[in-house]
Amino acid sequence: MVFSRRLVWFILARIVVVSLFLISTIVLRVKGTDILSTRSLNSITHLIAATYIFSVISLLFLKVSARISRTLTYLQVAWDIFFITILIVYSGGINSPFSFLYLLAITSSSFLLGRRDAFYTASLCAIIYGAIIDLQFYGKLVFLGLTPLVAQYFGTNYIFYTIFMNIVAFYLTAFLSGSLAERARQSETELEKRAVNYQELERLNSTIVTNLNSGLLTTNNRGQIRVFNGYAEMMTGISQEEAYNRNLYDIFPGFRVFSADVLSIKRGEFEYITKSGKQLVLGFNSVILTDGEGTKIGAMINFQDLTHYKRMEESLKKADRLAAVGELAARIAHEIRNPLASISGAVQLIANGTAIEENDKKLFDIILRETDRLNLLIRDFLGYARPTRPNLRQINLALLIGEIQALVGTDSRFASVRVENEIDNDLVVEVDPDQIRQVFWNLLVNAAEAMPAGGRVIIDATRMEELRSGESVSRTVKVAVTDNGSGMSPENVAQVFEPFFSTKGGGTGLGLATVYRIIEAHCGRITVESSLGKGTSFIIFLPEHQAIGLPPVREVM
Repeated sequence: MVFSRRLVWFILARIVVVSLFLISTIVLRVKGTDILSTRSLNSITHLIAATYIFSVISLLFLKVSARISRTLTYLQVAWDIFFITILIVYSGGINSPFSFLYLLAITSSSFLLGRRDAFYTASLCAIIYGAIIDLQFYGKLVFLGLTPLVAQYFGTNYIFYTIFMNIVAFYLTAFLSGSLAERARQSETELEKRAVNYQELERLNSTIVTNLNSGLLTTNNRGQIRVFNGYAEMMTGISQEEAYNRNLYDIFPGFRVFSADVLSIKRGEFEYITKSGKQLVLGFNSVILTDGEGTKIGAMINFQDLTHYKRMEESLKKADRLAAVGELAARIAHEIRNPLASISGAVQLIANGTAIEENDKKLFDIILRETDRLNLLIRDFLGYARPTRPNLRQINLALLIGEIQALVGTDSRFASVRVENEIDNDLVVEVDPDQIRQVFWNLLVNAAEAMPAGGRVIIDATRMEELRSGESVSRTVKVAVTDNGSGMSPENVAQVFEPFFSTKGGGTGLGLATVYRIIEAHCGRITVESSLGKGTSFIIFLPEHQAIGLPPVREVM
């Protein structure tokens, strides 16, 4: 490509030079001087016209196919030598002032083809020029208008000297121009290599920035965003075009907490709400960008979505807390259960006796009722403390909720409560049907008991995609169980999944703890949103398709 462009410029330069010769010829014709004969002027004019035609044809061929540029270059050099030779012949031979043009032909050959071809061109020019002078001296070019008298007038010594000096000039020009051309060509090649390397580095840098599994942005000293990579676009919902030139604090207000100066921000975490309303926890670190002289010109900030890790951290803390409580309680439960059975049996035998007074029988009935309740509590807790591994199956979630909906219709607690199933009929998830029934039964019972005066419970579900740092996008089913009951305080919300925590007088406090364990065993998570007097919403996130292996179910014992 570079070679072809160089050849084009050479042809255009020749057209300019030939045009100058044409102007000179016209001036000589107008003035009518005796420097050149009319025949010579006509021949030179024809030669100039032929050169124009040859140059135009060469440009057309070069435009059609660049593959013949090398051949065209040799033709250009050959044509220049031919042009100069004819010009010397028609301008007086040994008296011609245009023999120096051979030097231009040699120079152009060196820059277009190389040092070796420059020496070939110098040799050809020397042979042609020497032949013209010799043939003129011996009268062999009279038919071209070159009389031998002029050459013979100068004598053989002068002719030999002229030929020798021109040949020396030809080869010296070939050597010097060839050396310069080789050096220039080497420099050009090195520049091309470096230019290619810079282009590769630019493409590599662009690819890395675009495909990073974390957000990356750069700002100038004024905090205006310049680079906003693809992950940042996906995370925030803001495109590069929208973010460009906007202030960092306009897009990420959380940065203001750390510093009012962009260049002073180092690292930290803050909460961020996306355009879709999703709340994220972002962690970041920042480095200063400098120019070649070390002057600060901006900052580069790398940030990641830590929401998933924060949830995992909270879940692990809660699991550890539940495990500690559960381990202690499970050991106590085992110690209580056997004596409890003995007490219950003994009381039943005494109560069935005939010598027991009526007041004592009432006391025994209270003891039996409370021992049964205590036994039920222990049974529920042991079921929580020793969970079973989910038996996964593909189920239609809407049909399963429909079955539970029909079941609660016969329960007196739901007499004034309306349960609405708004789940799509084609929504299928991979879960343990029995355990999931238990989950929704517990949630619906809690909702009904929170609405003693009546109300409604809405169950709906949507498919969604969750982006997790360092992982691929996972398909998740989000199920919400929402009531318009009395709601809970923030303090109660924080403890709602802990065992033995209950806001009801007769509750065991294990219903929602068991729900939490079941959802955890399904590789899901459950959250709660509630406000006093405005109702409660339990939100369950379940993988649409489970991984090949589930994590082992942990016993708290």
